[in-house]
Amino acid sequence: MDQRTEKMGPSTLAIHGGRPLTEGAHALSMPLYLTSSFVFQSAQEGAELFAHEKEGFIYTRMGNPTVEATASKIAALEGAEEALLTGSGMAAISTTLCALLQPGQQLIAGRVLYGSTLTLLKRMERRCGMNIRYVDVTNLDEVRDALHLSTQVVYIETPDNPLLGVADIAGIAALAKKVGALLIVDNTFATPFNQRPLALGADLVIHSATKYLSGHGDLIAGAVVGSRPLVSAVREELKEKGAICGPFTAWLLQRGLKTFALRMERHNANGLAVARFLEQHPRVERVHYPGLPSSPHHALARQQMKGFGGVLSFEVSGGLEAGMRLVNAVTLCTRAVSLGDAETLIEHPASMTHATVPPEQRRAAGITDGLVRLAVGLEDPEDIIADLDRALAACC
Repeated sequence: MDQRTEKMGPSTLAIHGGRPLTEGAHALSMPLYLTSSFVFQSAQEGAELFAHEKEGFIYTRMGNPTVEATASKIAALEGAEEALLTGSGMAAISTTLCALLQPGQQLIAGRVLYGSTLTLLKRMERRCGMNIRYVDVTNLDEVRDALHLSTQVVYIETPDNPLLGVADIAGIAALAKKVGALLIVDNTFATPFNQRPLALGADLVIHSATKYLSGHGDLIAGAVVGSRPLVSAVREELKEKGAICGPFTAWLLQRGLKTFALRMERHNANGLAVARFLEQHPRVERVHYPGLPSSPHHALARQQMKGFGGVLSFEVSGGLEAGMRLVNAVTLCTRAVSLGDAETLIEHPASMTHATVPPEQRRAAGITDGLVRLAVGLEDPEDIIADLDRALAACC
C-alpha cells in the first residue's frame, strides 16, 4: 500500500487513493480512455511492452489507464497491493477460482452463498472435476474438520447472502494456512468501509462492484483484490477469458467511489434503524442482521466489523405466498434483486435470487420460503419503516 495513503480514512482514500492517472491536460476528473488499442512509438517499444520489459498499454483487454486507475482505488480501500476489475462480480469469482484451482484439488465453500455462486460451484464440480465441500463457515469446528492437505481454497461470504451469517475471518485464515490453503472472502455486503479481510489474514477479496462500491445501480463490474502475485495470476486468466471491465464502466465506478464513505455511513445507520423496527414487529418472526444484539453473530461482528451494512433479511409466517405478498405490498421500497443502491430494494429469495437452488438445499441452509431480503437505501429511515409497516399490516 502507498505510504502516502496508508493512514488515511475511507472518505479520503475513495477520493485520493490509488495511483493517479497522469495525462498532458492535467484534468481534475479522471480521464476516460475509450480506445481498444494503444499506439507504439516504435517497433522496439512494442516489443518491450509485449515482453513486459516496459510499463504501458497495448490493448484494452490486457489493460486500460482508466480501468487500472479505478482498480488501484479499490486496492487502496482494502489496504492491498493490487486490484483487478472484471466485467461482473460473477466474472471475478469464476475467473479467480479457475486461476487458482486444478481438478482434484479441494474447495471448501460456505453452505450459504449467493445463488449464482452456488450454481457456478455445482457446474465446476460436474464439468471441471473439482472436489467441493460445503460447510457452515460460521462454525470454526466444522471448517477445521473439513480442511485437508488437498484443500487449495476456502471460499466464504461474510456476512453471507441472504442470512447475514458472520464467519470468523482471522480464525478461518489461521486454519487454512496450516494446510497451505488460500482464503478468499467475498466482501460485497460489508465493503472495505466496514471490514478489511486482508488485514485479518485473508489472501484475496472479491467484490461485486455493482453494489456498494458503485452505489448507483447503473453498472455491472467485479473486483479481485490482494497481493500482487495472486492478483497477477487471476489477471492472466482474465486476459484469456476476456471478461474485462470496460473503461466507461470503470469511469462510472470511480465516480461512484467518491461518495462511497458517505453512502456507507447512511446505509449503516438506516440498516440498523430498520432492523430494530422489524425485530419488534408482531408480524415478523425473525430478523437476520448482525448489528442486533439478539443476533448470534453480533459479538463477532462487533469484533471484526466497523459497521453492519444496509442488508438484512427477515422471516414472515405464511411461507412462500406470504413472502411474495409482502414484496408486492410495498409502495416506497423497490422490487429488485440488487443491493447498495440509493433506493431501498426488496426481494424474495425463494422465488428470486435463490430460485435456482433446490428447495431442500435452501432449507438446509436456513433459507425459508417466508424469508424476505431488504437492501436498505439512503431514503429517510422513517419513510422506509412506514412503508414496511403498511405492507406488513396489509398482507401478514
